[in-house]
Amino acid sequence: MGSSESKPQPDLKSMLKRKPKPELSAPWRKFDWSQKEALKEKLESFSPSHPDVTDIKILVAGQIGAGKSSFINSVNSAIQGRISSRALVNSSAGDSRSFTQKLTGFAIRNGNKTLPFVFKDIMGLQPEALAGSLPEDIISAVFGHVNDGYKFNEEQALTLNDQHHTCDPNLSDQSFCLVYVIAADTIQFTDDRLLDKMKIIRQKISDKGIPQVLVMTKVDEACPLVKKDLKKTYTSKKIKEKVYGS
Repeated sequence: MGSSESKPQPDLKSMLKRKPKPELSAPWRKFDWSQKEALKEKLESFSPSHPDVTDIKILVAGQIGAGKSSFINSVNSAIQGRISSRALVNSSAGDSRSFTQKLTGFAIRNGNKTLPFVFKDIMGLQPEALAGSLPEDIISAVFGHVNDGYKFNEEQALTLNDQHHTCDPNLSDQSFCLVYVIAADTIQFTDDRLLDKMKIIRQKISDKGIPQVLVMTKVDEACPLVKKDLKKTYTSKKIKEKVYGS
């Protein structure tokens, strides 16, 4: 009988190997997508209980291009029920400089009614030592020492003699929450020097007991599954890995 060349047998492991599914069978975080109207009503009926507080100030910080101003516009749009763009957004992709140069407050409105919430937009953070907003200025802004209109200086923090400095701010001047905005599509490339700046801010703010939250933007750009359906955010394996780092 004639002989024939033996053909290579397929690897059993490669045959059994399956491409991992991008969607988890159960959400990694519980979230009620139907709570929007209830939350909106709660915010519209809210009023500060302290007599010295006229509004709740929320300072928004984050790396350049993360979407700080867009986040503020999104909140305002959700309350108003229409697209709002009061906080100007830089449309130049890849720009290395912050579009926001001055400390600016944006009150949240619903029609003709102004709600008691003011978002503070600031210059974006950068990894370099003499670039972007300085941690000292962000900390001072949270504590109410920086007045609206202050133009951030990348080389020197606000001085006591500056006209935009308030030595003895009242309770209503201070921020009651610090929001960090981080872009999901670039979070894995975050420079350690930028993280060090955020750690300095976090420690100083934590010492005063001020709440801090992190908002992850651009989840649709980080995950094709979420780009097709935003409600897949909490079943997306990729977004979960972005949040928990594994």
